[in-house]
Amino acid sequence: MNWQQIEGNWKQFKGNVQQHWGELTNDDLDKAEGSREALVGRIQERYGKAKEEAEREIDEFLARH
Repeated sequence: MNWQQIEGNWKQFKGNVQQHWGELTNDDLDKAEGSREALVGRIQERYGKAKEEAEREIDEFLARH
């Protein structure tokens, strides 16, 4: 699965994303609106991770879905 597919079906994937990153709120996910960069920023903010680490986690998440 690629990010364009997730972006196009964001409402369906929000649950999977929130399940994986449980500290992200519905508001965080609504503000991300399917944007990978916005999601990276939200993960950095909530988990205190570096940008590269957040991006790697998203890549791993994509590989599993």
